[in-house]
Amino acid sequence: MKAVPMILAAFALAACATAEGPQGTPSLDIAPGQPAPPQAQFYIDCIDQASEARTYDREEHVIRFHCGGAPAQRFFDGLRGWSADEASEIGSGGVLWRFTSPMRQNPSFLDFCRRTGEGHAARYDCTVVLNVGEFLAQ
Repeated sequence: MKAVPMILAAFALAACATAEGPQGTPSLDIAPGQPAPPQAQFYIDCIDQASEARTYDREEHVIRFHCGGAPAQRFFDGLRGWSADEASEIGSGGVLWRFTSPMRQNPSFLDFCRRTGEGHAARYDCTVVLNVGEFLAQ
């Protein structure tokens, strides 16, 4: 009997490894949302500022929202523990970068915040990436 759960788990892993997309009949059911955690406010504040100031651009199929000042500093500070735990903090040339996920090759397609300088002279900026897909290429 103990072998049955192990066999089912092996089938599930094999299905995940070989599946190329959703299987079965498509559904228009929308999953219920969950309350956004407090760190979601960092994204909202940055996107709000970028939208109002029109400091957004495009890279391939993503829109990049760029914010600075107080919203960027709050986001940067909010990433402190996360970036340390995820090894997604990089210092280079007097700039401290914090990413929401580890950088593999370059900052393209990643959310990040930067601090340039130290103390009262420090400047903060962040980029939040929204993947909008092929529609943006039209």
